[in-house]
Order: sequence, then structure tokens, then C-alpha cells
Amino acid sequence: MSKKTVVIGASENPARYAFRAVHQLKNSGHEVIPIGIKTGVIGDIRILTDFPALEAVHTVSLYIRPSVQQQYEDYIIGLKPKRIIFNPGTENPSFIQRVRKHGIVPEIACTLVMLSLADY
Repeated sequence: MSKKTVVIGASENPARYAFRAVHQLKNSGHEVIPIGIKTGVIGDIRILTDFPALEAVHTVSLYIRPSVQQQYEDYIIGLKPKRIIFNPGTENPSFIQRVRKHGIVPEIACTLVMLSLADY
């Protein structure tokens, strides 16, 4: 089943885990919307730099450190995802508490590992 996923912290840099996650998600059949601080392209998917209005988002996969997350918190909650994956280095206890209050499941995990184990 395809899970529409927003990757926040996307980058054209192939050394970045967010770059790899966008590729792996697409290759696994998921619709991916990458959002980053710079425009660019990952494969054939354009990186967005604004806060696009999106519907039916299943998952948000975070690749931004907690100090940067604050500017995205209201946007992410407004997407009403079923879950947010806090990838290594993005764990944020205050944001985790906040998303739980909105009925969103926080997962402290690694998107790439979840995909490789077919546990996405």
C-alpha cells in the first residue's frame, strides 16, 4: 500500500540520508513530496521550499534537527499525518508531546531501515 510521505529536510546532496530516503520511498512505490531549504531535484521529483497545501498525507519523515523544527511544527500538524518519523538526530521531546495531543503517532525510527525491513 502506497503511503503518501512528506520528507522534510530534503536535499540534492546524495550523501544526505534525506536524499536516499526520497529515492527509497519512490522505489518502494510511495508518493513522495520532498521539502527543503533549497530548490532542486531528486531524480525526477522537485524539492519544494515552501509550505504546500497537501491532502491525505500518511507520514512525515523528519531530517531536520530540533532547533529547526519549530518553524515547521504548525505546518506538520496541519497536514494531519497519521505518523511522524523522527529519524536519528531529530528526536524532539516537546514536539513529540505536542503531536501526540493531535492524535499523530510519533515514531523514533529510521525511514531507511524501516524500508529495508519492509516495515514501513
